[in-house]
Order: sequence, then C-alpha cells, then structure tokens
Amino acid sequence: MMMTLYAFGPAFGLPDMSPFVTKAELLLKMAKCDYQTNRHGYAKAPKGKLPYLQTDNALIDDSTLIRFYLEQDQQIDFDAALSPSERGIAWAFEKMLEEHLYYISLKDRWANDENFAKGPSMIFKRIPWPIRGLVIRQVRKKMNRKLQIQGIALHKEVDIIKLAKKDLDSLADFLADKPYLMGDQPCAADASVYAFMRSALCPLFDSATHQHAISKANLVAYCDRMTKEFYPEAHT
Repeated sequence: MMMTLYAFGPAFGLPDMSPFVTKAELLLKMAKCDYQTNRHGYAKAPKGKLPYLQTDNALIDDSTLIRFYLEQDQQIDFDAALSPSERGIAWAFEKMLEEHLYYISLKDRWANDENFAKGPSMIFKRIPWPIRGLVIRQVRKKMNRKLQIQGIALHKEVDIIKLAKKDLDSLADFLADKPYLMGDQPCAADASVYAFMRSALCPLFDSATHQHAISKANLVAYCDRMTKEFYPEAHT
C-alpha cells in the first residue's frame, strides 16, 4: 500500500522545515513503509497544519496520530525492545521536545528579526509584494499571541535560555554514549529526538538554544549517525 505524506519539503538544510513532518517521515522510514511525499497539501490540511498522511482508507492528521496508525493498523511496534517503564521514559522525552523545547525554537525564529528574515519569511514569498508586509505582520502577531498563551513568551529571555538548556542537558545526559535514545535499537521517540535536534543544530539560525545544542558532542554525533542511517543522500 502506497501512502502519501503531505509535507512542506526540505529547507534550511533540514529534511523538512517542520520537525513534526521530519518526525512523521522518520517513523515511516523506520517502519519500512512505501510512501511518497506531496508538497502541495497545506491548503487542504484538515487541521490547517502539516504533516498529514493519506492512505487507501484513512487520513491521519497529526504526527503522533500517524505513529498510532502505524502501530495499530500496520502492526508496527516501534518500542518492542522496551520495558513498560522505558516506554514511559521515551514518551516523556518525546513530549518534552514537542511540547516545550519546540515553543522556545518557535520564539527564536519568529520573534528574532534576523532569524525570521533567514527562515520563516521564506514562507511568504508567494504572496504579492503589495500585501506581503501586512500578512507577515499579522501572522507574526498571531504567532506571538500563540507563544503567550502557551506561556513561553511570558518569560524573560534569560529564563527562557535556562529552560532550553535544561531540556538539552537532560537529553544529552540521558543519551550519554548510547547509539539511540533508549539503547541499541531505535524506538518511536528517536523520530522526535532526531527531528528536534536537527532543528536545534541548524546553523542557519543563531540563538542560545543553538549554541548550547552544538556544545553537546553526543547530540551532534547522534544526529550525524541518524542522518547517515535514515537520510544517507544528505549525509556528507
């Protein structure tokens, strides 16, 4: 069965500009699924966001729900080698990155004018220039409101940096010298760890989060290994 993953596409030297798309694609790679990517599905996205996965009989509109679909409908057990307590630890790290560090990264890219110009602004290139500036201001205002509601934008910058460093320190300390997050075999959480660490390590965007991430040699090595294994065409 051929599946279609709706994605933004490679950007900024990353497999996709969205770490959630990269996560979903890596899950498909780990499950050895036959899939193709389509970069023209955003306008029809069921929840107004990417990724979503189209199969012969289902449309799955969230990266974690894509995981659940692969586990339940395709009988893929990404965490087969893990004990119940290890599954809980893996899930906790996954959600730390997706529900905490992610919003710090969003702020680094959308609230910082220099980073915004190098990255997110590219999304608006297709908008006619007479109204492009207005649209950008409206979307950035909406994004800032989202970050305030989530809470991260309410903190002082020095405290945001402390929070980001705590996430990265915790991940690096737990990974230690293991090849994958939980040991000798990849599990579902590795899809998230790789996606969000590749994003944090992206040299295009400068931030305290990025600087701290590149100081963690084991996180850098982890991403290099994962890229070589799952994205060999991009490995240099």
